[in-house]
Amino acid sequence: MQTKMQIAIDGPASAGKSTVAKLVAKKLNYIYCDTGAMYRATTWKALQMGVSLDDDQALGKMLETMELSFKPNEPEQLVFVDGTDVTTAIRLPEITNNVSLVSAQPSVRKNLTERQQQIASEGGIVMDGRDIGTTVLPNAQVKIFLVASVHERALRRFKENQAKGIDTPLAKLEAEIKARDYKDSHREVSPLIKADDAILLDTTSLDIAQATDEIMKIVKNTEK
Repeated sequence: MQTKMQIAIDGPASAGKSTVAKLVAKKLNYIYCDTGAMYRATTWKALQMGVSLDDDQALGKMLETMELSFKPNEPEQLVFVDGTDVTTAIRLPEITNNVSLVSAQPSVRKNLTERQQQIASEGGIVMDGRDIGTTVLPNAQVKIFLVASVHERALRRFKENQAKGIDTPLAKLEAEIKARDYKDSHREVSPLIKADDAILLDTTSLDIAQATDEIMKIVKNTEK
């Protein structure tokens, strides 16, 4: 019987990681873990509680008792913090623009990395984020590093926001994505870098279906 694999999909903001990861998980009948939502949920909780977003110790203490859970749903899985549905709230600009700061705190990365590793321990998992192939699942059988141009990623985020009724100018989104790329790549703990054994996949000129197909080909080649 084929052993269920760990599949790590990393890359910068709005490269399409979550969308393709969900589709790949569905095709393989694997669990999908949205690590970005975990960091967003932590940011949401900190803002709700008035915890300083760069107070490593306070954030670590908050996470000791914070319950975080996912529930399957269409078109996207639901995210709960201490029983509260935060699925929509964690996608608001206030969270998007502060999540990099929270993600850079060592206690936050340690706590959430341990939760992610526990979820993935049985295999049969597709996990996307910034440091899955390098830190969270260094022994994953499949590692993909997904990239796309800043303009293309901003355009994707713009369309997503429009669909949700969030009106942010395209130029502002491009600036935010550039800033987030810099923060994610230069943080001290688990920066955004391509794992040596990850396969680079540029999705600038690929639609979701094509990007998913490319990843499925890589998975199938790994299974041989």
